[in-house]
Amino acid sequence: MKKQKLNGLESLGGLVYSTNPDAFVPQDNTAPAEPVNPGTQLLYVSLDRRQRAGKSVTLIEGFMGPEDQLEALGKALKTRCGTGGSVKDGCILIQGDVREKAILFLSIQGYKTKRKGG
Repeated sequence: MKKQKLNGLESLGGLVYSTNPDAFVPQDNTAPAEPVNPGTQLLYVSLDRRQRAGKSVTLIEGFMGPEDQLEALGKALKTRCGTGGSVKDGCILIQGDVREKAILFLSIQGYKTKRKGG
């Protein structure tokens, strides 16, 4: 693996050294998102074929919570449905038309679900 070449102080990420006791490096103090209770969420399950070369994708939208919890839910859904998929832009995409399996799994997990579309 190659090391990235550093060009100047800006590539080092800001403050490198200071004798000023009041100097500080700003920290990212954003609190991590707290896990959300599944019973309080309404997830929309739909079938999507747009911009996918005619292939069907089951789309689960409306998840509110931390990204790692969404990733875990997506992985569990893919395992349960026996298909591939991904998590993008706050939505879970599962390959194929597996709406019934997804709705059943989500309701067992405690999520409220609603079919969207036809």
